[in-house]
Amino acid sequence: MKILIIGYGNPGRLDDGLGPAFAERARALELSGVAVESNYQLNVEDADLISKYEVVVFADASVDAAEPFEFQPLEKKAPMVGFSSHSITAGSLLGLAEELFGATPAAYTMAIRGYDFNEFGEVLSERALANLDAALEFFAGWVAE
Repeated sequence: MKILIIGYGNPGRLDDGLGPAFAERARALELSGVAVESNYQLNVEDADLISKYEVVVFADASVDAAEPFEFQPLEKKAPMVGFSSHSITAGSLLGLAEELFGATPAAYTMAIRGYDFNEFGEVLSERALANLDAALEFFAGWVAE
């Protein structure tokens, strides 16, 4: 199975960097069949990328997910693109991938609970790191199944 992880968030805003941290640590695990991408935000161009995979996992920090993380199926939404710092959602990307490329990968969100977002710095809080470790352990087991 071809799986893609897209980790996104701003590593310069403390726990907002959980998505990219998840992606980089998953890459280091060298899991068979798993490709990894990381960016500050989702982009329209990602619709083409996700169209080439059977499964896509969108990893991001969350201010209100259950601890330590939530891993849930993601449904596609009508493609909506706007002009803002977070111009496209993961669900809209799925809709765009289907509309433009006829692709319908299974998709999941990996929402990792973070705590510190309102300062600048490239370090994750201790509690966020513990949640990240739990999310990675779960993900590696999920892929192995």
